[in-house]
Order: sequence, then C-alpha cells, then structure tokens
Amino acid sequence: MANSSAQAWKSIAWLTLLGTAGSLGFSLGLNYLLLFADGLTPFGRGVVTATLVPLVIGLPLFLLIGWGRVEIRRYRQELNKSATYDGLTGCLNGTVFTSIIERRVKKPSERGSRSGAFLVIHPEHLRSINLRFGIEWGDEALRLIASTIKSSVREEDLIGRIGISIFGVFLPGATEEDAKEVGERIRARVAQVYFAPKGAEDVLSIGVGGVVFENELAFDDMFRSAEQLLSRNGTDFELSRLPS
Repeated sequence: MANSSAQAWKSIAWLTLLGTAGSLGFSLGLNYLLLFADGLTPFGRGVVTATLVPLVIGLPLFLLIGWGRVEIRRYRQELNKSATYDGLTGCLNGTVFTSIIERRVKKPSERGSRSGAFLVIHPEHLRSINLRFGIEWGDEALRLIASTIKSSVREEDLIGRIGISIFGVFLPGATEEDAKEVGERIRARVAQVYFAPKGAEDVLSIGVGGVVFENELAFDDMFRSAEQLLSRNGTDFELSRLPS
C-alpha cells in the first residue's frame, strides 16, 4: 500500500516537472521566434504571446481536468450502484433492502398508511438446475425470475435479493387483496418464462409466502413469519395476517 502511494506521488512529481518545463520551454521559444518577426511592435509580440501561451497550454490542461472530473463522477456512480444493487439480478442487495425497511419502521412517515405486506419468494429446483446444467444457468434462472418480479409489482414496491436464492418484496400500503394479486401475478408470469438451458426447455417455478400487517414491522419479524409460511406450504401461495 505504501509502495503504491509512493509510486503515485512519484508519477505526479514527474508530470508536474515535465509539464512545467514544457510550458516554460514553449513560452521562451515563442518569445525568441517573435524577436525575428518583421512588422511586429513590442506590444504586438506581447499580444501574440499572451494569446498563444494560454491557448496551447491551458486548453489541453482544462480539457484533461474536465475529462478527469467526468470519469470520477462515473466511477462514483458505479460504486454507489454496486453498493446498492445486487450485481446479478439488479435488485436491491440485502443490506440496503433491510436498511430501507428498518428506517421506515424507526421513522414513521408523517402521512400515508402504515399497513402493507411482505412477500418472500424462493425459486424452486434451482439446485437441480445448477447440478444438471451448471451454475451459469442457475444464475440465468435467477436473472429471469428477478426480471419477472420487477415487471409484476407496483411502482412503489421494493424488491431485494435477501439470500443466495431468496427475494423479498415489500408492498407499502398494500391490502390483502393487493398482496394476493401481486403474488399470484408473479407466480403465473414466472411459470410462463421461456427457459431453455443448453437447448432443453425447462419450467421455472417459485414458492411464495407472505404476511399482511396493519402497522409496519421490523424486517426480521416479517421475514421470519413469511419464511415459515413458505416452508409449510411449498409452492402454494398463502398469506397470513400479523397482529398489530
């Protein structure tokens, strides 16, 4: 780490030294050539020098600085994105997803309903897909399922990848009917997804467990109840209502 830092500062020092020497050499050379220019008064030579030197030196320098700022902004956006979203599925990663829900619980909104629903979605047969076709096809199955979930929920709903093969969907303000509609729509659309690993068509399926609540609860409470329901009912979709 120290060696890398020293190398970076060494490069900066050389760039500064060479850049300064080059600028000085250009300025001196230009002034020397202008001494032999016929028809130019001392004032004219000064105007030429004062115009050309900033253009030749300043323009590339400011372009380089501007490009560097654009690259820094792009890297920062990519870093923020990678820290917020799961790289494979594009859903919120588990840490961010959980944090958003916990912040809502700790800091109630001033307006709007505090009721809602929480769904846990688990792809079925993913291990079998990995064993038969390879992990890359298992990853493709997760991508397809995640894409289907995104296209099946409401605009205000949150989707997170909360485990290796587990997705969570938080539906703020959703009624029991809303949650059932969303859950069934996700199941139906996933079953219709075309998935043909190595040319062999296969069917994707998911298990869905969900809870409905009157007042927003901590993430762990919602997840635990929804996961228990999912484990008990398998591929059947069922909602339970949590006590206030």
